Amino acid sequence: MKKTIIGIPRAFLYYRYKVLWKVFFKTLNCKIIISDITTKATISNGKKYSVDEACLSSKIYIGHIYNLIGKCDYILIPRICDYGKNEKVCINFNACYDVIKNTFPYIQILNYNIENTKKNYEFISLIKLGLKINKNIFKVLYSYLKAKHMEKNYKKNKLYKQNQKLNNQKTKILLISHPYNTYDNYIGLPIVKQFKKLNMDIIYSDITPQKQIKKLSKILSPTLYWTYSKELISSIEIYKKYISGIVYITSFPCGPDSLVNELMIRKITNIPSLNLVVDEQTSSTGIETRIESFVDIIKERG
Repeated sequence: MKKTIIGIPRAFLYYRYKVLWKVFFKTLNCKIIISDITTKATISNGKKYSVDEACLSSKIYIGHIYNLIGKCDYILIPRICDYGKNEKVCINFNACYDVIKNTFPYIQILNYNIENTKKNYEFISLIKLGLKINKNIFKVLYSYLKAKHMEKNYKKNKLYKQNQKLNNQKTKILLISHPYNTYDNYIGLPIVKQFKKLNMDIIYSDITPQKQIKKLSKILSPTLYWTYSKELISSIEIYKKYISGIVYITSFPCGPDSLVNELMIRKITNIPSLNLVVDEQTSSTGIETRIESFVDIIKERG
């Protein structure tokens, strides 16, 4: 029997849910295809099918969707609205299903919803999605439970490795950036490589003890609206005694980041910070120069 081929865009929530998705669909006997790494062609294609006001990360996402067309039976496009009361996300994650469906009406989409305020929980939504692929409820349940177990172990291992770095002697920089920016080949990885080239150790804001997020984010902003932003800023409280600087990476013109990063820069005055805003025209030379200057400032402070 021919395996169902599912395409997963290497953008947006891929970096948050990749282990869950891969294990879930592979256990259901599907074949997984991940879109290619981000290149200038990815951005060019994404820009062509995006509105001018879309942020760079959104354009990259659409470029990755375009990259998968014709290579798979279905493209996975989840819709994320909220994780509960006062736990909202950027409107892009709410709207991306409708945007893609209307932009590319000829593609086949696999979709599930997370909207906890309306009882559309991850467990229920993914079980329903799994039953579209495999009618055996026990197989679907097993696939989900296995995927969640693997995801938990993956996160635990990442946190362990990061904690191992905290007490070494290298100068540490906290990178405040959404995972889809941090680990993207065009946006974040060149920045990470430049800091490492200058012998800086990177502490990642998306790797934090999950149980502490709500409590610690309220110290810096008790009324912050976006869940993903709460996760990132909580890392400041967790890692502040280990770091010598904070770097914020934003994809232009991200609304939530433009507010949250500015708020943090004004509140965190005792740790040097660098705000890097990246768009499709950003010069790598300009970014490198700013990073080198920032590292010099940190070294001068001792």
